[in-house]
Amino acid sequence: MHIANKTVLITGANRGIGAALVDEMLYRGAKRVYAGSRSVHHHHDERVVVLKMDITEEDDIRRAVEMIGHLDILINNAGIFMPDDLGDKDIIDRHLAVNFFGTLKVTQACLPALIESQGFIVNNLSLSALAPVASTPAYSISKAACHNLMQALRALLAGRGVVVHTCFTGPVDTDMTRGFEVPKSPARLVAAGIASGLERGDEDIFPDPFSERVAEGWRNGVVKILEREFRAFVPSHTLANVG
Repeated sequence: MHIANKTVLITGANRGIGAALVDEMLYRGAKRVYAGSRSVHHHHDERVVVLKMDITEEDDIRRAVEMIGHLDILINNAGIFMPDDLGDKDIIDRHLAVNFFGTLKVTQACLPALIESQGFIVNNLSLSALAPVASTPAYSISKAACHNLMQALRALLAGRGVVVHTCFTGPVDTDMTRGFEVPKSPARLVAAGIASGLERGDEDIFPDPFSERVAEGWRNGVVKILEREFRAFVPSHTLANVG
């Protein structure tokens, strides 16, 4: 597929990878980019429409989807990231509320438009969706749950013409990872990698040098084999209920 002339919604678009994705979509010729975030921000390009969109607030999501109308690509990028040791239930609940349930709510709200356009869902996850990071277990749990959600939606939506992509990013140089002394990729490089993977049709996207090291092992591994086999276990009446 080509991003040119497509209408795109990006959540968490005010900074970091989200802001870089806005610019990358514009660079690749998107017709309209809706940039959703909790805070008010501005963009110089007239193709960008900034939306007040807290993904934990259903009224925000509903208003945004009504404003957008036609939609070709949904990029679920909004999320939170906090170190913890699983000792505070509130931190676990907060990660799940944003990274899992927020993503689910946005995706469900956008499904009618995406089914109509035969569109694409792109989910910016993390390598920690595949293996937990010891210093951020609540974050890892929320990303693993979201990964499983998207594997399920990939199977459920295949019969409706909607393609689901997952992005497994490595460490990225953003405000969220400040204080973590590990090699990090620039946000613009990651955004370009995500866009290239989408245009190539990569089901699972490994958009940076750190994540790319495990790409071949993942794509040929037993978990991916099981995912492909389990897709056949979707009864027709279930497909009718999606969206």
